Amino acid sequence: MNARFRRSRFYLWRPMSNAVNASGLIEALDQVLEDRKAQDPSQSYVAKLYHKGLPKILEKIEEESRETIEAASEEGTDHLVYEVGDLWFHTLVLLHHKGRSGAEVLQELARRFGVSGIVEKASRPPKGVVAE
Repeated sequence: MNARFRRSRFYLWRPMSNAVNASGLIEALDQVLEDRKAQDPSQSYVAKLYHKGLPKILEKIEEESRETIEAASEEGTDHLVYEVGDLWFHTLVLLHHKGRSGAEVLQELARRFGVSGIVEKASRPPKGVVAE
């Protein structure tokens, strides 16, 4: 079997939609993730994660991080892209669980764009100090 599809937990039973283009994807995901908060946990995977709370969401992020690291050590990159997609998705679930959004992360990345990583990091307050 093709290594890319070796893991049967992938959501291959439903055709992927191309209805949302990449430029609007974060906004669309933000809306879906907010909508899932009101869904029945028995009918929605994301609603089930929200229902189980922060420990379960963090467990999923840890699992997806581990799978991303494993995929990075493999030949080829298709599986890596798939696992990073899972990691990003579950990280977005975490953001929404905590009342934040993917759009806010994009704004933060835009703020940092064009600034040296060394300069940006040096401009941060020391850990434990709250910026005002």
